Amino acid sequence: MKQRYNWKILNCPDEFSQQVLVDDLNIHPSLAKVLVLREIDSYRKARQFFKPSLDDLHDPFLLTGMRDAVKRIIKALTDNEKILIYGDYDVDGTNAAAMLYLFLNEIGGNVQIYIPNRFKEGYGISKSGIDEAIQNGNKLIISVDCGITAIEETEYAKNYGIDLIICDHHEPGEVLPKALAVLDPLKPGCPYPYKYLSGAGVTFKLMQAISSSIGMKDLPFKYLDFVAVAGAADIVPLTDENRILVKFGLEKLNNDPRPGFKALIEKAGLKLGNISSSQIVFGLAPRINAVGRLGDANRAIQLLLSKDYEEALHYAEILDKENRNRREIDEEILNEAIQKVENEINLDEETAIILHKEDWHLGVIGIVASRLVEKFYRPSILLTSVDGILKGSARSIPDFNLYEALKECEDILLQFGGHKAAAGLSIHYDKINDFKKRFNEVAKKNLTPEQLIPTLEIEAIVEL
Repeated sequence: MKQRYNWKILNCPDEFSQQVLVDDLNIHPSLAKVLVLREIDSYRKARQFFKPSLDDLHDPFLLTGMRDAVKRIIKALTDNEKILIYGDYDVDGTNAAAMLYLFLNEIGGNVQIYIPNRFKEGYGISKSGIDEAIQNGNKLIISVDCGITAIEETEYAKNYGIDLIICDHHEPGEVLPKALAVLDPLKPGCPYPYKYLSGAGVTFKLMQAISSSIGMKDLPFKYLDFVAVAGAADIVPLTDENRILVKFGLEKLNNDPRPGFKALIEKAGLKLGNISSSQIVFGLAPRINAVGRLGDANRAIQLLLSKDYEEALHYAEILDKENRNRREIDEEILNEAIQKVENEINLDEETAIILHKEDWHLGVIGIVASRLVEKFYRPSILLTSVDGILKGSARSIPDFNLYEALKECEDILLQFGGHKAAAGLSIHYDKINDFKKRFNEVAKKNLTPEQLIPTLEIEAIVEL
């Protein structure tokens, strides 16, 4: 099926700013228009865009809860308390966890990492993960890239005398966890000026705040390679602060790679010194993600923490092999899913694609959902059976907010979480038809036929 596009020629929202940029930067009006369309509408913003500087990073203490988080962590460092870093099994979550581990270890922390099992625990903080902390004698848990919806789990931890600091970048629900501190720029009332950090980006801001409080202001910058890999892989917009973090992170990655990244770059067949954000997305990220998708994501942690090249190469080979396995499973499920769409769904009547098959691999269906969106341009949800319930991944198109749509179905769902473009969910078998009906009603209500055709935005017309 050949994809149609609606062509949309964008108008310049501020012709005065466009002309100012033409004059101040001595550039062509078309380039000035492209910049203004990206909200780069002054000489200062243009300078920050073309010449990113670490001096332009925002004050980490603008994140509400940061002072409480720093105070508690410094106390844990001083008292030699056991600190548990609770990560996630994707690129953002593993990089954030490894980065914070190395940072806290460097300043004298007694630190361990916990990565949940995708299949046994699912996404986010789990009670079994907290049980591990109880068993280890941890009195402080710092979650990275997860935790913003962990209401019950936070109370469970508090009942055992464990303080929880949450570093997350996902959409919060109506109620926030009553943790010691919740660091999330999307939190209601948070004055932090930039809202689109990755999970590792929020974690980096915590490291910045700790460092400035102990007189080691520049220490976190050596870990920016983790932030660059996480940010690129999580497809955060490379604007404002993200642009600065990724720019300097790529310099570190290319000029002074740690053993894990160096080995992974080699196994991916890439050339060190020229690694870009797109090469991270298509070369490094799938290999890091693969081990969490098909099994134990701690293998990615071992790669990232490797101290020598030989050890790193061992884990890089494991990641590469698992990625090849993942691609085979991915292709098989995609072919089955396309066949099911063509045989079971009337896209003239149903706005969304919702598919279920008992034996689809939970770790891969998110990728396949994304590929269905590319092919059919519809919000797509794939579900599989896990321990008597249905678990799934959802992906969306730009004009449809998945998180809000799932929220309208929350009385039917067991659990859900995520953001506008991607989400995870679980549901009882006997609710699947109710969910399909409700979700399609929400999609039909919020999407016009025009919005079901992808838009190709034309920012400027250039004569050649």
